Amino acid sequence: MKVWRINTRTRKLEISEFPASWERLGGRGLIARILNDELNPNCAPLGPENKLIFAPGLLVGHRLSSCDRISIGGKSPLTGGVKEANAGGSTGLHLTHIGCSALILEDQPIDSNLTVIYLSTQDCRFDDASNLAGKGVYESSDILLQQYGPEVAIALIGPSGEMQLKGAGIQNLDQDLVPSRIAARGGLGAVMGSKGIKALVIDSRDGSPPDIADLEGFRKAQKSYNKALMDHPQTKVYADYGTAAMARICHSLGGLPTRNFTEGNFESLEDISAETMRDQLLERGGDSNTTHACMVGCVIRCSNVYADGNGKEVVSPLEYETIGLLGSNLGIGNLEKVAKLNWEANDLGLDSIELGAALAVAAEAGKMEFGNFKQALELIGEIRAGTPTGLVIGNGAESTGLAYQIERVPVVKGQAMSAYDPRAIKGTGVTYATSPQGADHTSGLTIRAKIDHLDPHIQIDVSRKAQINAAGYDTLGVCAFAGFGFGSAPETISALLQARYGWDVPGDVLQELGRQTLILERKFNRRAGFSKDDDRLPVWMTREELSPHNAVFDVPNADLDKVFDWIDEDDR
Repeated sequence: MKVWRINTRTRKLEISEFPASWERLGGRGLIARILNDELNPNCAPLGPENKLIFAPGLLVGHRLSSCDRISIGGKSPLTGGVKEANAGGSTGLHLTHIGCSALILEDQPIDSNLTVIYLSTQDCRFDDASNLAGKGVYESSDILLQQYGPEVAIALIGPSGEMQLKGAGIQNLDQDLVPSRIAARGGLGAVMGSKGIKALVIDSRDGSPPDIADLEGFRKAQKSYNKALMDHPQTKVYADYGTAAMARICHSLGGLPTRNFTEGNFESLEDISAETMRDQLLERGGDSNTTHACMVGCVIRCSNVYADGNGKEVVSPLEYETIGLLGSNLGIGNLEKVAKLNWEANDLGLDSIELGAALAVAAEAGKMEFGNFKQALELIGEIRAGTPTGLVIGNGAESTGLAYQIERVPVVKGQAMSAYDPRAIKGTGVTYATSPQGADHTSGLTIRAKIDHLDPHIQIDVSRKAQINAAGYDTLGVCAFAGFGFGSAPETISALLQARYGWDVPGDVLQELGRQTLILERKFNRRAGFSKDDDRLPVWMTREELSPHNAVFDVPNADLDKVFDWIDEDDR
């Protein structure tokens, strides 16, 4: 396994073998290992000491369904701690095909010139990108594809990343060459912007998939995994309705964020539901697509292409998190309007979760009216223009709350909550509070657990298990929905790893990887100055009741402190 290390100041590439302590890690776990080994935890996130790491997961590179995700990480400008954000698309696959198991971007250029890093099996060069300065993600992607050809993978930032806004993510091409797959959370697009990089272009035309130690064993395990995935009933549900199905589920639990997390039900639920979206797309035709794969080989196809009344594409995909944060959380009950806001966020390269949370805080401050699509669009225009108001909102929900002196700001460790209100779905609230990543449903979503989500006394074990599994999947480079297959046939994870690498791995390797990753992440945050006081939800959520259940977040702090009591004291 090879690490590619690029100094963005000297523009030199070094390729070396993995150190022994990195060899059995990938994705999120590898990022945590590198940050602990190489980074000063007190460095400035947007300064030259920080590193931007692209790490394919351990199963990436072979077109296994839902197993080619890319993890991107560094020290977060938003949380000040460890950060990993992952995405589908083609970036991870192409990196492995040029022989790169980890790409580390280091240092910072002396000048302010914007560049594109072009990588292939034969070449590493810095190309001038001044013609892309200030351009949106969609236009920039079109120009890059014309310049480098349609066979490449691209990871790029938008204007928000160039402005080094803390809400900026990194966009990646999907299998249809649309730059819609964003490693969204934690402000990593700002880190890429701080290194003067507009885009990373990976050309693997001369490359090949990583070697497989036992091809027959790998194919056998792959067949078992695919069967388990296809036989699972949720695979069909997600193919038909995608992540938008969560809108109705969250509404039924009283946990659908509405008007800056002041209510758990939205009166216009039917207008933003998955069923309504599916009906619209089937009726509209044209560019519409109710089921779509973000990466080659995916059999779940949970994505979509949302088209307007004329059948013309507005955005792809329109996911639940965006529907929740830019829809109900802003009081906007119209899917087409939410899709247009989503396009603007994508083009700016902004995390739609962070943006939706920030806009709702701004609405509470009187900067827009809840439900007013035009005013929301105008505030996004302020971000694009780089006005003082735009910079405040583009830097996230916490920044917006501080600027306008608003208490009701739904963040943990500086990062906005996803579209699951933790007062109604308390296990996910435990994850928000205690995850080293900050408030993030992908770090341990508990909504599918068959429990009373309002009972504060049973959530710790549920969140702990979810966090360990999520960290394990992120280290493998596996989409959460692949868990439908791996959950039904868990033995296929160890079988795939043994066949791929020739390793001897335990049957609980998923949990082992997850535990190792969380230990490393907690260690980095502790060295960066985090304490148990950071593992808390905002105080207002412990006293402000959420309708319809009049729930508060009442999981005791003493219980929150037990989530990681399985970690040795020295590593805690």
